[in-house]
Amino acid sequence: MSASRVSVCIATYRRQPRLDALLADLALQQRLPDQVVVVDNDAAASAREVTERHRRRAPFELVYAVQPEKNISLTRNRTVELATGDWLAFVDDDERAPAAWLSQLLACAARYRADGVLGPVEPLLPSEAPRWIRRGRFYDWARMASGTRVPPNRLRFGNVLLRADLLQATTPVFDPAYGLTGGEDGDLLSRLTLAGANIVWCDEAIVSEPVEGSRLSLRWLLRRSLRGGQDFARHTVSGRYGPVTLAVRTRLLLRALLQAFTAAALALLLLPLGRHHAARWLTKASANLGKLSIFCGWHYREYA
Repeated sequence: MSASRVSVCIATYRRQPRLDALLADLALQQRLPDQVVVVDNDAAASAREVTERHRRRAPFELVYAVQPEKNISLTRNRTVELATGDWLAFVDDDERAPAAWLSQLLACAARYRADGVLGPVEPLLPSEAPRWIRRGRFYDWARMASGTRVPPNRLRFGNVLLRADLLQATTPVFDPAYGLTGGEDGDLLSRLTLAGANIVWCDEAIVSEPVEGSRLSLRWLLRRSLRGGQDFARHTVSGRYGPVTLAVRTRLLLRALLQAFTAAALALLLLPLGRHHAARWLTKASANLGKLSIFCGWHYREYA
């Protein structure tokens, strides 16, 4: 691992202050990346000034490019095209990376002979977050013991290290069909695992994500849950979790119907015990409505 080149890939869109902080974090890594690739999905190149300022003093090669078409998949694909590392680490432009982050991902990949490593994203709620939001822990990721193989339905980006040759052998890397809806990360990772890739969890390699004020609402939580349900259903009917049969599709439909009604009923019943309980079950109902909507051919375009 010590001889391997590592590229950190960042897709960004109009988050200059957050990107500025992240680039500063990367310059302080215990194991410095050999290259950092920033691809801006803003046709106005709003991240250029921040990136150029860091380039003048960065202890690594810093590459900047613009991908003008609004599409997260095309933007991520451009980072892969520009990356020259043997390993590619992906981190979101609004996250913070502690100094040990990259070295911990690499050490985990070596220890477990992994093709990929996922780590936790720790949400940082602002002081003005409502009490029911804090009690509900709606933004937390599921955690596992380090070395655990990540289940297909928990595969996602935000904090991940992957072998570059796996991505270079995959066409497309990120499917442009998910470019406005999201879900391109789970689609890619599930394709890799179906092909035999060993993707494990590293519970020590934590990054943090400040939760924006615009996300502190039930409306946002329901929309994100709806999209999550759609992602799961799309991946299921596309064969990302295994062979697709009529029985698989029927079971998905019937379970989603039953769970949507059950979750909605529990939300009403538990409301007297606290808004966070009701909101938790409403998000589950929304996720199952998202699954059902796939059978109608409708996709929520979160990034439109």
